[in-house]
Amino acid sequence: MSHHSVVVNNSVVVNNSAVVHLRNGGTSVLVDPSGPGLPVIVHWGADLGSPDAADLDAIVLATLPQRVSGGLDVPARLGLLPQESTGWQGTPGLTGSRAGRFFSPALVTTAIEHTGNTLTAHATDDINRLALRIDLAVDAAGVLSSSLTLTNTGDDDYDLVDLCVTLPLPASATEILDTTGRHLRERSPQRHAFTQGRHQRDSRKGRPGADATLLLAAGTPGFGFESGLVHAVHLAFSGNHRLAAEKLVTGSAFLQAGELLAAGEIRLAPGAGYSTPTVIASWGDGLNELSARIHTRLRSRDVHPRTPRPVTLNTWEAVYFDHDLGRLTALAQAAARVGVERYVLDDGWFLGRRDDTAGLGDWVVDADVWPDGLGPLIDTVTGLGMQFGLWVEPEMVNPDSDLARAHPDWLLQAAERLPVEGRQQQVLDLSHPDAYAYILASLDALLVEYPIGYLKWDHNRDLVDAGSTRTGTAAVHDNVVALYALLDELKARHPGLEIESCASGGARVDLGILDHTDRIWTSDCIDPIERLTIQKYTGLLVPYELMGAHISGPESHSTGRRHDLSLRAGVALFGHLGIEWDISALSAAEETELISWIELYKANRALFHTGTSVHVDHADPAVDLRGVVAADRSEAMFVFSLVASSAAYPVGPLRFTGLADDTRYSVRLVNREHTGVGNGQSPLVWAEKPLTLTGRALRTIGLQGPVLFPEHLAVFQITSA
Repeated sequence: MSHHSVVVNNSVVVNNSAVVHLRNGGTSVLVDPSGPGLPVIVHWGADLGSPDAADLDAIVLATLPQRVSGGLDVPARLGLLPQESTGWQGTPGLTGSRAGRFFSPALVTTAIEHTGNTLTAHATDDINRLALRIDLAVDAAGVLSSSLTLTNTGDDDYDLVDLCVTLPLPASATEILDTTGRHLRERSPQRHAFTQGRHQRDSRKGRPGADATLLLAAGTPGFGFESGLVHAVHLAFSGNHRLAAEKLVTGSAFLQAGELLAAGEIRLAPGAGYSTPTVIASWGDGLNELSARIHTRLRSRDVHPRTPRPVTLNTWEAVYFDHDLGRLTALAQAAARVGVERYVLDDGWFLGRRDDTAGLGDWVVDADVWPDGLGPLIDTVTGLGMQFGLWVEPEMVNPDSDLARAHPDWLLQAAERLPVEGRQQQVLDLSHPDAYAYILASLDALLVEYPIGYLKWDHNRDLVDAGSTRTGTAAVHDNVVALYALLDELKARHPGLEIESCASGGARVDLGILDHTDRIWTSDCIDPIERLTIQKYTGLLVPYELMGAHISGPESHSTGRRHDLSLRAGVALFGHLGIEWDISALSAAEETELISWIELYKANRALFHTGTSVHVDHADPAVDLRGVVAADRSEAMFVFSLVASSAAYPVGPLRFTGLADDTRYSVRLVNREHTGVGNGQSPLVWAEKPLTLTGRALRTIGLQGPVLFPEHLAVFQITSA
């Protein structure tokens, strides 16, 4: 791949063309370096092939805005960093000042370097004394990533307020999709018209938050999972952030993403710089294609888990704080019988931790509960062939703890005032070197003493008044940086250690944390009906192998609803499977059925964790149909859930998307014993004998699904014939 560099003065010449064409993975990005001020993205989306220089110039010319009455003499264009100094009257990409002066930057491109799929632009502003670096890259999955680095070239401080990546949207984008939620109900979708003005989603909780939107998407009216042009952005960062979609009266429309900075949080000293978190941007004909690009990108990372994702039993909903060795040993023995491969001891093992009001911060084994330490339980677990994991919450402190009493100055606070408590907790300032060293030493000691292969790393409260006693300034940014360093250091000291990002369920789900951990806990709610939506929209960003999905007990601890094991297990099947249930006293029939679901997961996890996840846009809101299709489209598995009573009886034909049109497939029901409700209906005709259909027929016509009770499901295995 060739590499080019060009210095920009009054004009730009790149390969005898004024346009840079970044192209990879089915995506084209056209960049006009000629300004004004900074380069302009002319197109981001479908691959444009290999147009010659004249065609590229013509595309740019065709998109130039026209001067209109009542407007500025030089119509503004949406640059890679929109600036008021170029006449831009929407939200700028950079806001800051030097004690209120030098408030309007006028950065101008000085150099551009690019390859076939990357571009780096350099710009300076000699009056405001700033330098900017813009990085763009289109990866093999067709995902566009971008980041900005601002440097203070002056001799006094520069107070940064906002620095956001800005990406254009096509005129067809007239509807917005994002997600909201709360504890126990994360990732609830919401849609509305994308009209003139600004739709902005801020997170001010020191973590993304349970109500955060993982992606901010804009597309054609009614875009779904299977069709409709849609573009979306995600900020790969675990602290405060801002995502926005904006449309101007000029017709310009764009997405914007950046870290949300508190007052004074980033003050650039002379020569200092600040880099934004990476913005991940994807597009597709439907959300299935958009998310598949992101999943492919994640799976190409060096840090992506490569070993089969082990079936995990977590003890929380089985025993809560009742840490009795005999009970936990019986649970471990039952776990081994059903095929569990990782056993995780949850909250309650450390000093003074009899409930959730005390002990956080004192990371030593409580001798009153564990007189012989954790060794006897760990020996049982590992002796049964399972890996041992342990729950920790290192960023939190209970006021009733030895740590809080000894080091109140290690707690995040503002103006010598402790924040309002959350869950009887305050937050440790990891950016304080002594606090960081204490946590590192405490966790390292546990990992040295015991063969712990997995940490469930929790974070159970939102941050408010998150200031550092060391600097007196807001410290969310510095704490996120420290957290990433801490996770990396523990992994470096203990090769093979895996870490789960849990934050009172799914309140810290982002691609920043997933660069340092090995999965997320999707939600504290494992009611399967709630989980269908939660997992569907978490999956826009997170592939199944990184998404914890556990089988709950018969009665949901968060909703009180009761469900058959087939629904609880079938919904958890697509994910990193686990169990959150006291299985030590199952009946023989329950144990046999649970074993069958775990065996089904193990037999197909290579498919689930390397294949393409797809959702079918079914007209009936009572129908949920989702699947995983192998990368080579040789096989697939789909789960049909009836989430409520349907107006149709039976429901209409089920279509199966993502398969190869001209390949013939054999279709069978995996769990026939759990389908059909009696009441006189005939057997499902096609399921009585082998059925073979082409992928095209399955996608366009489909087949009749089985009659189900509401809140039941059926599993389809599809293999090339």
